[in-house]
Amino acid sequence: MRRVGLGVLALIVMAAALPAQARSISKNDLEVCKWGAGMAGAAQQSKLSGTTLYSARKKLQGRKFSKPWMRKMAVGITEQTYQSPSRLKPAAVKQTYYEGCVQHDLARK
Repeated sequence: MRRVGLGVLALIVMAAALPAQARSISKNDLEVCKWGAGMAGAAQQSKLSGTTLYSARKKLQGRKFSKPWMRKMAVGITEQTYQSPSRLKPAAVKQTYYEGCVQHDLARK
């Protein structure tokens, strides 16, 4: 009898977990992740090419962004990329950032 109770309990837990796994990210959140990944890849490219953090920041300050929060976020992503000891190729950094961003958004919801 106890085994049946545990089996039913396991089924209930699994059924409750299904909607949690089926969560999705909004189109806007995916675009933000894609944009941030592009920024991280570009920052890694600048870092590997020998551009200083000061120069990279200065370049971002002169760039036009469509949303007010983008400039500050771009500078933050660039600073974090420069502080990282990583020597990965920019495409790998871009992919890693994108996957981490999506995972973060899924966990947040």
